[in-house]
Amino acid sequence: MFDYWNPQIERMPREDLAKLQEDRLKSMVHYVYDHSPFYKERFKEAGVEPSDIKVLGDLAKLPFTYKVDLRNTYPTGMFSLPRNRIVRYHVSSGTTGKPTVVGYTKDDIEMWSDSLARALTSIGLGRGDVIQVGYGYGLFTGGLGLHYGAEKIGATVLPTGTGNTERQIMLMQDLGSTAIACTPSYFLHIAEVAERMGVSIRDDTSLKVGVFGAEPWSDETRRRIEEATGIKAYDIFGTSEMSGPLFTECREQSGIHVWSDLFLIEVIDPKTGEQLPDGETGELVITTLSKWAIPLIRYRIGDLTKIDSEPCACGRTHPRLMRILGRTDDMIVIRGINVFPSQVESVLMTIPEVGDHYQIIVDRKGPLDIMKVMVEVTETGFSDKIADLMSLSKRISKELKGVLNVVADVELVEPGTIPRSEGKAVRVIDKRKV
Repeated sequence: MFDYWNPQIERMPREDLAKLQEDRLKSMVHYVYDHSPFYKERFKEAGVEPSDIKVLGDLAKLPFTYKVDLRNTYPTGMFSLPRNRIVRYHVSSGTTGKPTVVGYTKDDIEMWSDSLARALTSIGLGRGDVIQVGYGYGLFTGGLGLHYGAEKIGATVLPTGTGNTERQIMLMQDLGSTAIACTPSYFLHIAEVAERMGVSIRDDTSLKVGVFGAEPWSDETRRRIEEATGIKAYDIFGTSEMSGPLFTECREQSGIHVWSDLFLIEVIDPKTGEQLPDGETGELVITTLSKWAIPLIRYRIGDLTKIDSEPCACGRTHPRLMRILGRTDDMIVIRGINVFPSQVESVLMTIPEVGDHYQIIVDRKGPLDIMKVMVEVTETGFSDKIADLMSLSKRISKELKGVLNVVADVELVEPGTIPRSEGKAVRVIDKRKV
């Protein structure tokens, strides 16, 4: 049985969805031209006017928007409405230079909540569930986004935020959490701490669903989580510029449904900017169709993925994003070869002796780049025999070379050696930039 929050929209025939998108795209292009000085100037630079956009195929005529545009117009230079129409601000972490500021109208908040209501319903959550939100609250969008979506479907919210892991486990047990939303690396840490406390996620809690995102993770990590804890692990996607978390997989776990009535997605060649057909991997680009404070036209997300527009077995007709490979700016180049942390993870998680935590360290020795992968070994996999550890190290290195086409030094370490994160895991340390 499949559940729908808005079956009329979620199961709308593809041709009707395309017509709805076309109408909303034309309307949005006129809106930003009339209300956003930034886009009016950007359109003029590109030699395009709203009247040039007549069908969906004209989307490619529109210029791209980049993250640097939000930083260059800090704080509110890309807003399309005056400040007295804004009901909330969210601000990115801004690790380098100025942060990015995103504003929301009341309608924007409602759209965000509705998008997540559809998503959470699609994975079987609703009234009677207790959803433990382990994403950060405050300026970060993750916590509040899940919070409002969970309340909209009638679920009970446990807003634990990040950190204080033992307390999280206690509340999970005592208040009967049936779902948790956090980063996959933090959930692995929760499971690790629970085991040390003598608590089995599978047997001693009511947890049945995990909603994991905010960092790339692999299907192999999903398999490990599900086998170790007995929950179903679902992928969630969003960006702070769009509205934070917005979309999830459905119970089919076959791609993330993107609501076509709210957003228009495309995949492009990151180098040329040319649109790519369904099934080809490229950079994700999103246009907002129902966001008013800070609408975005052809916003280059930076994530690498591919689109599947075929209807899902769940009955939803909206296109799906396949597993995010990584970000264009997360890519590591080793001696001219592109390497993504998710590729490393996908190899490591297939090796039984390897634990759940790893770290990639990139350095330069003379003129050559070198890559070391620090890998925690499981309690059962760790051996006091040097020969056994050397054999495991060589096996991991061989498996990595087979996938990456790059030789990686492998350093095996005891469980608990690699620092744990309550938010996004630090997977890569690039000493070449130091």
